Amino acid sequence: MSQADRTKWNRKFTEGSHTSTEPSSFLVAQADRLPTTGRALDIAGGVGRNALWLARRGLEVTIADNSNVGLGMARQRAEEAGLTLHTQLVDLEEEPLPRGPWDLVTKVLYMQRSLFEAIPDVLRPGGLLVVIQPTVTNLERHPKPPRPHLLLPGELQRLVQKLEILELFEDWSSDGYHDGCVIARKPG
Repeated sequence: MSQADRTKWNRKFTEGSHTSTEPSSFLVAQADRLPTTGRALDIAGGVGRNALWLARRGLEVTIADNSNVGLGMARQRAEEAGLTLHTQLVDLEEEPLPRGPWDLVTKVLYMQRSLFEAIPDVLRPGGLLVVIQPTVTNLERHPKPPRPHLLLPGELQRLVQKLEILELFEDWSSDGYHDGCVIARKPG
């Protein structure tokens, strides 16, 4: 991401935008499938809403994000909750994903198609990927995110083709967004 993107996200977090503490409802609904031990990577995890939920479940969690402000807020929330959380300031458009192997990788509301090629390489055999990303159908009700950040119909299945899909759907979620959601496993 450019310095302009980092500045934009730092400003949003400082102003209180995108600072929810509630984990993704789809992620929580997958609780029975998700590991409770091992290492988890939360890609573009911002202030840690999903990472902290995973840490409470017993995982050793790392957030990789481009916002030092968001990561600072995540660390503060973890400290206040008595949780351990690792953070890594990283420009995912220029730098590789943090080194695995990971037992779980989450990618919630962050669209960078090139990462899908790299994710299987950082997952351990049997490791899981959880993705939640709005689709172009979302534009019927919401002007954002803009089209380049939205999944095309059927695209998510193609993006995770190196993994075994356990569940995949595209539908309107309880929070009113049209999301593509997948949980997939690395074979082995």
